[in-house]
Amino acid sequence: MRPREWGRLAALCAVLGGIFMLASPVAAAPERAADQDKGLVLRGDKRCTECHDESDAPEQLAIGKTKHGTVADKRTPSCVSCHGESERHVKEAGRGSKAAPPVDVGFSSKNPASAEARDAACLACHQGSTRIFWQNSTHSRRDVTCTSCHKIHDGHDKVRQASTQPEVCMGCHKEQRAQFLRPTHHPVPEGAISCSSCHNVHGDNPSQLVKASVNETCFSCHMEKRGPFVHNHQPVAEDCSICHNAHGTNIPNLLKARPPYLCQECHSHESHPGQLAGVPTGPTTNTALLGTAGRGCMNCHTNIHGGNSTINNATAGRFRR
Repeated sequence: MRPREWGRLAALCAVLGGIFMLASPVAAAPERAADQDKGLVLRGDKRCTECHDESDAPEQLAIGKTKHGTVADKRTPSCVSCHGESERHVKEAGRGSKAAPPVDVGFSSKNPASAEARDAACLACHQGSTRIFWQNSTHSRRDVTCTSCHKIHDGHDKVRQASTQPEVCMGCHKEQRAQFLRPTHHPVPEGAISCSSCHNVHGDNPSQLVKASVNETCFSCHMEKRGPFVHNHQPVAEDCSICHNAHGTNIPNLLKARPPYLCQECHSHESHPGQLAGVPTGPTTNTALLGTAGRGCMNCHTNIHGGNSTINNATAGRFRR
C-alpha cells in the first residue's frame, strides 16, 4: 500500500474513533436509565431502597411477598404511589431535621399523616366493592385507618386469614373477646368462621353487618329459621338479637337468659301466669304453685321460631309440634 493510502486510512480510523467515542455515552444513557428504574422489590424503588435496605428496615422489603409486590402485574404500585414523592425526605435523609415536613413527604410510622391522607393512599386503588362506603363507616368516622388493621408490608396480613383475624379485631373489641370465651359461642375462636363472616368492617350498615339487617345476616347460615311460616313468632321476624347474643353466652343456643325467664320478658300474662323464681313449699301438681321449678317453655313449644300447623284449634298458633 502506498504512503498516501496509508495516510487516508489513518485519517478515516481517527474520524470513526471519534464518532464511536461520542456515541458511547449516548448509548449508555438508556442503560443507566433502565438501571435507575430497577429496584430491589418494586419498579422504581431504588431511590428508597438505597437507604431502606435489608440492613436498615428488612421488614419493609417483605412487601415483595404480598400482592403489592407482584411486579408482573401492571397495577402494582411503587413506593411513591403510597408514600408520595417525598422530595425533602430524600434530600435531607440522615440529617436529623426536626422541621415540620411538607405535604409531599408522604407518611410512615415516624411521620404520621392524617387519617384521611392515609386512607386516601389506599382508596386510590381499593375504593370499590365492599369498601365503597368506607368514608361513612363507623371505623372511618372514629379515625380508624386502613393501616390500623392491615399490615401492608407484611407477607402475612393477619386480618385476611380466618384463624388470625379475630386477634386483630379483638385488640379493640374487648367485650366481644370476653363473650367468645363463654361456654356457648359461634366458632370464631376455633377458626371455623371469622368476624368478617358476619361483619363488613368497611361498610355502613347497622353494626357494620354484611347484610342490611341482623336477621338477613343470620339467615345467611340459618336458612331454616327464615320462613315464612303459617304462624310467625313476631320477635323472630323482628330481630334475632332479642333472644340471642351472637358472640357468646352462658346459656345453650346463645340465648340471653334461661327459659322461662327469657320468654316471660314478653309473655308475662299470656297462657301461663308469670311467676317469681321459687320452689313449692310442699308436694303439689298445681302449676300455679310450681313457680319456675323445672319449667322450660320449649318442652311444649318446640317450633318457637315459627309453626306451619294447619289444625284449626286454639293451640295451632302456639308453636307446638
